[in-house]
Amino acid sequence: MKEKLLIIGCSLLALFMLISYTGCSSDNGEDIVTPESPEDGDNETLDYNTICFYYDWYGNEEFDGGMSHWAHAIAPNPNGGSSPGTIPGTEGNIASNFYPELGRYSNRDPEIVKKHMEMFKKARIGVAAVSWWNEKTAAEADKNQLLLDEAQKVGVKVCFHLEPYSGRNPENLKENMKKLIDKYGNHPAFYKVDGKPMFFIYDSYNIEAEEWAKLLSPNGAITIRNTAYDSYVIGLWLDNVDKQGPVILNSHFDGFYTYFSSLGFNYGSTPTNWNTMQKWAENNNKIFIPSVGPGYIDTRIRPWNTPATRNRNNGRYYDVMYGKAIESKASFISITSFNEWHEGSQIEPATPYTGSAFTYLDYESLAPDYYLTRTAHWIKEFRKSRN
Repeated sequence: MKEKLLIIGCSLLALFMLISYTGCSSDNGEDIVTPESPEDGDNETLDYNTICFYYDWYGNEEFDGGMSHWAHAIAPNPNGGSSPGTIPGTEGNIASNFYPELGRYSNRDPEIVKKHMEMFKKARIGVAAVSWWNEKTAAEADKNQLLLDEAQKVGVKVCFHLEPYSGRNPENLKENMKKLIDKYGNHPAFYKVDGKPMFFIYDSYNIEAEEWAKLLSPNGAITIRNTAYDSYVIGLWLDNVDKQGPVILNSHFDGFYTYFSSLGFNYGSTPTNWNTMQKWAENNNKIFIPSVGPGYIDTRIRPWNTPATRNRNNGRYYDVMYGKAIESKASFISITSFNEWHEGSQIEPATPYTGSAFTYLDYESLAPDYYLTRTAHWIKEFRKSRN
């Protein structure tokens, strides 16, 4: 994600893949927050406790005048060297190890966004957390509006995943949160929990806890607490409880998520730690949102990063990770990702494709939409565990 270098050892993977899911746990009674949803008791409707990370940065010649993100620079090895060049994003040569069934699409294409939201509905995912980079162009605002409008048609909600844009600090974060709430807060598809927006903060560790406290502490100098802009603000959890816990508390985050779908990247992305993290959240009145994913591979744009690859194992990787998230008794689960094609973590349908430059991976014996239907299965199990 976002040019993050995932250089990971593989020692935990074999152990993790031996773990079998033994069933869903019953509700622990710690309903810290309950999303507003009149449909929440029906297993055939969308689940608003399930949030999937969505990327709207793709463009093509027809809608954008260029192949945004299908074209991509190849990252230089961090141990030295320069970039080997750029993947051009032409037909058959895109910056991904998989090839999307919808082709090299644009997020400005209304038909694509409509199809994406229909896929969310098919998967029973209630919330799309859209990547937000503080771009101030009219095109960016149009994409947000299009996403919200198409989401509304199928009942999906939208929240914002605030990225580490240039110059990000508590002061401009407050202004940007206000701007997003003022512009979209009354839209029927804008996601709210107990009447308040929810924002995810990627790479939240780039800002010190005492700086976050200015924004998130009730007595902070620029606090949003007890104002019209009060929100559930979710920080990124990386390290063990002894190290990360005080950071979350001193920052005054409302909760935390793990994001990474590559097992073993850090303590937070290791599912065997999730029970401990959930207990810590309960004891400290925080929201824990574990992130699950179907696998990871980014060697088209980071050819030196093969240690980070996590094979899908014909869907088994996703099953085990999802089962551990449910077992943790977390009230929310996030999915990484709907369409982060650079990192091979997508649940969006992929198709077999051989181009002049590369033969792309696909879902092998599984149907192109397998991960959508499998997500619907796990959401049904997740909802059972909360009842």
